[in-house]
Amino acid sequence: MGTKQNVSRAVIQRLPRYYRHLSALRAQGETRISSRMLAEMLGLTASQIRQDFNCFGGFGQQGYGYSIDKLCEGLEEIMGLRCAHTAVLVGVGNLGRALLKNFNFESNGFQLLCAFDSDRTVVGSAVGDVTVRDVSELYPYVDQHKPDIAVLTVPHACAPALAQGLVRHGVRGLWNFTGEDPAIEALCVPVENVHFSDSLMTLCYQVNQFEEQIHSQP
Repeated sequence: MGTKQNVSRAVIQRLPRYYRHLSALRAQGETRISSRMLAEMLGLTASQIRQDFNCFGGFGQQGYGYSIDKLCEGLEEIMGLRCAHTAVLVGVGNLGRALLKNFNFESNGFQLLCAFDSDRTVVGSAVGDVTVRDVSELYPYVDQHKPDIAVLTVPHACAPALAQGLVRHGVRGLWNFTGEDPAIEALCVPVENVHFSDSLMTLCYQVNQFEEQIHSQP
């Protein structure tokens, strides 16, 4: 399954969701699935799913459905989950610590090499499976180990300068939890901004719509 150019961001954002559900089915011993069945699981249409997969060449068979194994393997290839990308995390506060302890970077395509912080009470300790180093060692470490991405969980005020420095030293992508979107997106490397508040406000809107529907019923 080959990647086509100019695939929309909406399609790309659906790929992890497909992969997560298909991986769960594979773990349950399921071997085949139709676009209709997958659409029902995800609240999409079968046509939308076929269109998304066709962006990468498509790999189903009319009337036969999709091999779950081949779908998972194809999605792993498209998303680069087998490329052994590497990452560093900068900022071991509450959020950084939670990611280090609870998030499985490896199953999502990245080996987390190291974490950095300026807090002397944290530096030198092990959090999860990584050791926290002094942030003064960050750029020499990046120069030597050449991580592909950096996870930014630092206060927003220091995020732009930090991101600029990381990109200058060769980091090729940023997973940004800092809220400083425009300044970091201007660096011309892939950036994925994470906003918990956006997700919660989206839920707030949906709850309001749900309540309005209930109240409007006779």
